[in-house]
Amino acid sequence: MTKLKGACVLGQSGGPTSVINASAAGVFMEAIAQNEYITNVFGAKHGIRGILDEELYDMKKEDLEELKLLKTTPSSDIGSVRYKLKDASVDDTDYKRILEVFKKYDIRYFFYNGGNDSMDTCNKISKYLAKSGYECRCIGVPKTIDNDLAVTDHCPGYGSAAKYVATTLMEIKHDASVYDAPMVCVCEIMGRNAGWLTASSQLATEAGFGPDLVYLPELPFDFEEFMNSVEAKIKEKNHVLIAVSEGIQTKEGKYIPELFKELATDSFGHAQLGGTAQVLADQIHNKFGVKVRAIEFNLMQRCAQHLASRQDVNEAFNAGKYAVKFAIKGVTDKMVGFKRSYDKNGKYKCNYVLIDLHLVANDEKKIPVSWIKKDHTGLTKEFVDYALPLIQGDMKAPLENGLPRFAHLKKVLYK
Repeated sequence: MTKLKGACVLGQSGGPTSVINASAAGVFMEAIAQNEYITNVFGAKHGIRGILDEELYDMKKEDLEELKLLKTTPSSDIGSVRYKLKDASVDDTDYKRILEVFKKYDIRYFFYNGGNDSMDTCNKISKYLAKSGYECRCIGVPKTIDNDLAVTDHCPGYGSAAKYVATTLMEIKHDASVYDAPMVCVCEIMGRNAGWLTASSQLATEAGFGPDLVYLPELPFDFEEFMNSVEAKIKEKNHVLIAVSEGIQTKEGKYIPELFKELATDSFGHAQLGGTAQVLADQIHNKFGVKVRAIEFNLMQRCAQHLASRQDVNEAFNAGKYAVKFAIKGVTDKMVGFKRSYDKNGKYKCNYVLIDLHLVANDEKKIPVSWIKKDHTGLTKEFVDYALPLIQGDMKAPLENGLPRFAHLKKVLYK
């Protein structure tokens, strides 16, 4: 192993989760412990922007107990960002700046925590630094409630979000069926191109209180077929619960809200979604005249730490910890991935493996179509067997005066 000594920096990018701070805790605590190799530990304020703007938190100034509390604190305490690096062959301005900052602070370990686009950023920086002859070990730490990172079995953040979705649907099912009048509830769940999170509604169904109809972006959405199914369910059950992914599209490739208005885009060119449930609810009310509620889970599904899965929290923390351990051993240009196995008693186990960054960057893993029931009533047992181990256990923040005690970081900028 080539001994490399210098500072490390962690940046986070993309949408938060209830366990992304747990990954940060894994990186920070392990990096502080590895003082033989890591001289300073930095947190980049708002991801790559913090590096470009030279705004780096000095994580060694934080109390250890507060860093431990990050494990049960939702969202990204050091801040996230949506910032796309251009290819260095087109414009290397940002890369030159990053290299300048890395040299100034002697940063030799770079960790980037996020989803598909974040792994692309990590890959680009890794390649540029290597080409420039600057030795720095770059490791991606996975994150996304969408669960759509390629190659890895699943992603930190998904298990807790899936648990929230399934639990909330069970609760809505009870509330929405108390009156004698017909009512339809349309619940919109995050998922642009992959329906893993909406699919977790099947876990509610397995518990006896799931949605009657489920629509995922893996299959084209047909308005006429949808209306026929809703009408049949109203006649059959009087109360209908529907789960839809925000990213469902028609066979022509149009998002549902896009049929009625032009959608704005973010810095990565992705359409800014939201409003699918309301559009469908309006159409149902107009056609059938029944009471309809549109419920958009929105931010709640990704920040609901009070329903975090212990399995998810521990895996997220370990992803950060192993990123540091792998880097110290000389690994670079990889992402920490998950590979599942089962012991002789059938008990699930998560193994931490290395995946080439270029295999993950800008790729997407979707639900196998064979797992989706053709009548849109849910998913198969294969999905349940896949998802159930990921939502196990409970890991809430400690309570203080009846409310969760989240981490309070000092966030001291390094000078």
